[in-house]
Amino acid sequence: MRFASRAISSLALGALVLALPLFCDAYWLDVCVSIGLYTLLALSLNVILGQAGIFHMGHAAFFAVGAYVTAILNTQAHWPIFAVLPAAGAASAVFALAVARPIIHLRGDYLLVVTIGIVEIVRIALLNDMGGLTGGANGVFGIARPVFFGFKIVKSVHFHYLVWGMVGVSLALFHSLWNSRFGRALNCIKEDDIAAECCGVDVARYKLTAFVLGAFWAGAAGTVYAAKMTTIAPESFNFMESVIIFAVVILSGGSQLGILASSFLFIGLPELLREFSSARMLIFGLAMMMMMIWRPQGLLPPGRRRYRIPGLSGAGGEAGG
Repeated sequence: MRFASRAISSLALGALVLALPLFCDAYWLDVCVSIGLYTLLALSLNVILGQAGIFHMGHAAFFAVGAYVTAILNTQAHWPIFAVLPAAGAASAVFALAVARPIIHLRGDYLLVVTIGIVEIVRIALLNDMGGLTGGANGVFGIARPVFFGFKIVKSVHFHYLVWGMVGVSLALFHSLWNSRFGRALNCIKEDDIAAECCGVDVARYKLTAFVLGAFWAGAAGTVYAAKMTTIAPESFNFMESVIIFAVVILSGGSQLGILASSFLFIGLPELLREFSSARMLIFGLAMMMMMIWRPQGLLPPGRRRYRIPGLSGAGGEAGG
């Protein structure tokens, strides 16, 4: 029954995404693309924050690395966008490994403060032009559009299908990850990392792997963002971007459906309230406050895990956690 319900929900969501261009103009399609990009970023951060419980507020740094690697390789080395995408993800993953290894032993607020510093260091480094590669405050211009088997992706509707296609693939992969041994280990670390270590879980290695995996996906999202905008600048990857991504994951409760819903609330709701320009952020803030009061566990928190214990049958054969 749970599998059938999940399959019906997935099909309904897929049909809605496919049908949206029939009812939306170019402006709202751009909004849908933005929602999809933030969904990708939130899914990548959810591996670190939602599954492993690591307080990380520097995710925009990995997003920036992916976008700038894309811009540099495309404008200077003339790599096509889809060839750059795995390279951008790999560059973000290597950067995450380099910065996370010395700080992975930190916990809670201490780790949070350090990751805030990482995103500011990256932004300032990009502003300083880094050997003429990043363009300083002006950024990088002239990034090419992606070409898929001879078809050039230019219009908003094309990017809509590209971004949400990547979201669909990400949902499937991260769902498999959640149900894998790796996902169960991350869940144990989130609940109690000391107990997990006592049970033989290599906490540092799993945390580093979560960082690297989340950074790879953020770097891939940076590629799509750079191709969509055709120009990037350091101010596009400031601390507030990390705050928004962090808030999306917290509001979601850590589930995939929750991330989809909270991405719409954070990105789509302010646009729906745009005609109330003088009060829309007040309305939005009040909505978030009420959410924190009446639904502190998040919009759609993941259900409790159930493990089948070999050798037991009946009601006692399953344990929740």
